[in-house]
Amino acid sequence: MDRLEKYLRDMMLIPALAGHEQKMAAYMKNVFTGLGLETFIDTFGNCIAKVPGTDPEAPKVMVFSHMDQLGFLVRRIEDDGFIRLERLGGIPEKVLPGTPVQIQTESGDMVDGLVGVKSHHVTPPEEKYVVEPYMNLYVDIGATSRQQVVDLGIEVGAPVVYKPQFVKMQGTRIYGTSVDNRAGCTIVLGLAHKLTEKRPKATVYVVGTVQEEFNLRGAMMAARSIKPDIAVSVDGGGATDTPDLKGRGEISLGNGPHMSLYNFHGRGTLNGTIPHPAMVRLMQTAAKKANIALQRGASIGGLTDLAYVQLEGTGVMSIDIGAPVRYAHSPVESCDLRDLEQTVDLLAAFLDEITSETVFTR
Repeated sequence: MDRLEKYLRDMMLIPALAGHEQKMAAYMKNVFTGLGLETFIDTFGNCIAKVPGTDPEAPKVMVFSHMDQLGFLVRRIEDDGFIRLERLGGIPEKVLPGTPVQIQTESGDMVDGLVGVKSHHVTPPEEKYVVEPYMNLYVDIGATSRQQVVDLGIEVGAPVVYKPQFVKMQGTRIYGTSVDNRAGCTIVLGLAHKLTEKRPKATVYVVGTVQEEFNLRGAMMAARSIKPDIAVSVDGGGATDTPDLKGRGEISLGNGPHMSLYNFHGRGTLNGTIPHPAMVRLMQTAAKKANIALQRGASIGGLTDLAYVQLEGTGVMSIDIGAPVRYAHSPVESCDLRDLEQTVDLLAAFLDEITSETVFTR
């Protein structure tokens, strides 16, 4: 678990807005190459490593997790040095006022700032219970002129993220920024370690993908070069064990990995995933053999980049797996390290089930 905690901490502190994942890709590539894996970063920015299997006739598997996070881009720099934002991804506007952020300069340095918030003392009663649209908000970096901002290397289009943080809570729980989906990337790196210690029969590609929070497109590019028979997306499952979500589902922190039986996003993308029945059977078999509790989820309102990977070629047998996450898309997402560890073990056991003789009928 110490190794997983280090990976998670390191990656949660790396800024990587969708479309600007270079620092995350470099980190994952360094780990993969350190394990002796053939690794490359493709044109789109995906980090792809190959674990050769012992059975050349076994299906080809792609296990992936997106490296990017949601955030903002600089939309406008005011003459007095305040900065206006454009949203990138599903930002919950109600958490923004007073939130610390960082802006990435053209050289890759990070500049601290905060989203301004009107003092409570001068807020009219009619505004006190209103969520301010992000277009009305601004970032204060302490600058007093537009030129001062530009001289720092901040221009229109510069990436803006929640100020990175990693905080240990009680037991094995943590909170901080971009647990979605650095928890998934941590699981993929942990799996890479296991697969190099005990090679699978199937050839496995472990991948960090890009631009999931933008439009779920990066993983498609990786799949087009890998051409997998099987794809497993590792992403955070929405925990429903907090007081405000009780009765919504059955996914809890600390109770093991989750398996999605259905997800759908009805706004804009109109896409989702119903997993291939053979993948569900194999995942359940693996969980039973490894003595791992496997939580089940079915929900609308979200999806993963697997929704598009499954449509590549003549179709890819697919399933969504991950560790439960609370407070997704906020600056204080939370997870339990035990769930990450068990998800690594589950995926290793799942891959053990895949051979040239495995039956994949629906």
